[in-house]
Amino acid sequence: MIEDIHNVAGMSLGGGRKENFFFCLLEYFPERKRWFLKSLHQVKDEEIRDRDEIITSWVETYGLTQLVVDFPLSRPPCEESCLSECRGASQCPRSSVVTVREEMGRLLDEDARFHQSNPKKYEQDRVAALEIDYSKNLLKKNTDEHMLSRSFKRKLRKGFTPYWHRPVDFWVWKNYYDQLLEVFKISYESFGNVSVMLLARLNYLLRHLPKSLTMYESNTHICLLELYRARVVSKSLLLQLFDLDLAAAAREQIVHNIERHVGIFIYENDLDTIVKNTQAFESFLLSVAGQRMLMNNLREIPTWGNCDGGNFIVPVFHLQG
Repeated sequence: MIEDIHNVAGMSLGGGRKENFFFCLLEYFPERKRWFLKSLHQVKDEEIRDRDEIITSWVETYGLTQLVVDFPLSRPPCEESCLSECRGASQCPRSSVVTVREEMGRLLDEDARFHQSNPKKYEQDRVAALEIDYSKNLLKKNTDEHMLSRSFKRKLRKGFTPYWHRPVDFWVWKNYYDQLLEVFKISYESFGNVSVMLLARLNYLLRHLPKSLTMYESNTHICLLELYRARVVSKSLLLQLFDLDLAAAAREQIVHNIERHVGIFIYENDLDTIVKNTQAFESFLLSVAGQRMLMNNLREIPTWGNCDGGNFIVPVFHLQG
């Protein structure tokens, strides 16, 4: 129950070696039935303590039990234990990999049937889908609904690589591939922007963080698309995030909209930090994803998508009745 919830935090771990991370802690106050941004802490190099020690100290100080990050918490299905009997990536027998590949094949087969049954209409629909319409709803259909976009079909034909992808990658592609490409110019890949150094750092941190801490994984771009789905933010606001002159104002408006929609109070000095710093903004979005999780507002991910223990979560922003 919500009365038993104390706090949840987000921490964006993206960026390079010299990036300064931010912890964003949200705390719930039952008597006021409201969430507060209690701490927005910048994790940077200090003379006395390194950043890893600061992170563990921060978790212990606030008695944090739930932390959301934008970093892969699980590994791809391909494991070293298979090396002696590996028959090649294309013949991986792991059940999650088989399920993903069967679903990929099904989508391509369905699309081929649509094309064969009425080639003329198929091409007419293709042309209509490629028309630029700035007013169109980005999430009117999932990526896996027919007809499939050319870019998504190319992605499916490239296949699923068990030593690089995780099953949740395919779930993201099915639901967001076209939208991520159109708005953010990216394709979700679990390890696409992850350096070896950051992998080593996280593995080190996990050994030193309290055993009571449960970590979850989310994605800030997907969070923004779900905010758009709930009409908390507009398509124009999302596009303004890529304009150097408009990005800060767009971040401020997005934060204000989230404040009103889910009942979070933010102090002016914290708001100023979030608006001016992209890393702080992304950590705030991750903490909001955690808040939605605690309010039981998450998209359902099939068992095969989270079978590796990655705890991947996608928030839903429906208003509470």
